[in-house]
Amino acid sequence: MILQQLINGLTLGSTYALTAVGYSMVFGILELVNFSHGSVYMVGAFLTLIFLTSLKLNFFVSFLLSIILTGLLGILIDKVSLYPLRRKNAPKVTALISTIGVSIFLQNLVMLVWGSETKNFPLVINPGAVELMGVKVSFLQMIIFSMCLVIMIGLNTMIQKTRIGKAMRATAQNAEAAKLMGIDINRVIMITFFIGSALASVAGTMVGMYYQTIDPYIGYMAGLKAFAAAVLGGIGVLPGAIIGGLLIGVIETLSAAYINSGYRDAIAFAVLVLMLVIKPSGLLGKQVSKKV
Repeated sequence: MILQQLINGLTLGSTYALTAVGYSMVFGILELVNFSHGSVYMVGAFLTLIFLTSLKLNFFVSFLLSIILTGLLGILIDKVSLYPLRRKNAPKVTALISTIGVSIFLQNLVMLVWGSETKNFPLVINPGAVELMGVKVSFLQMIIFSMCLVIMIGLNTMIQKTRIGKAMRATAQNAEAAKLMGIDINRVIMITFFIGSALASVAGTMVGMYYQTIDPYIGYMAGLKAFAAAVLGGIGVLPGAIIGGLLIGVIETLSAAYINSGYRDAIAFAVLVLMLVIKPSGLLGKQVSKKV
């Protein structure tokens, strides 16, 4: 029973980890919490569904189009709601409020276009399963976890080994110094938003397939939990976001199985609060001293 719940928790946690990476990437570059990220996650799921059901496209084509369009949506969010504020050196809180406004706008736009009712998400992957040591693991669970693992390894390799990855790390460390060294920080920010939003689309689609339903409100709680995962692991630290996402997923699933399913969210956030009281910087975060 425990092993089965751990498998379920790791599957759910993988989707939180993918979404949490978007929070961490944007925070690492801009020192800004992008509260529109949960709504981007929801839009990604809806785009995949619309391409599948309304346009009758192949699943993989629908999935790829959703990833690309959601990535472009992330760039648009930055260009419309954040770039003008950066040019005017507006306070960070102004940009944060702007992302909240974008989140509400996207949620209402989806309800206006596609309605507010829950929609069935077609199961396009063989629902079969394998049994290992008495634990049943579905093919979909294996695909979700494997996809999360491959994406995280690829993303980490890109950040550590490629030219754009080095530019992202330099911008995160000191944007002004990076600009003086010839790095186009606006291009770096644009790529960061594209990658983070694309990962949110992957997570939203996977969750839609896993539960076989989506609605315009799925981004709210998923966004909060992904943000909690990013904070738990150490916001701005990508490996921390992954670990935090997996931990939140496991804690939530075990709480639902052994305590009460109605308290699963409360228990997950209570663990986050307790962890931050013990280690405010998160699991992998480091305290940064600032000169006065």
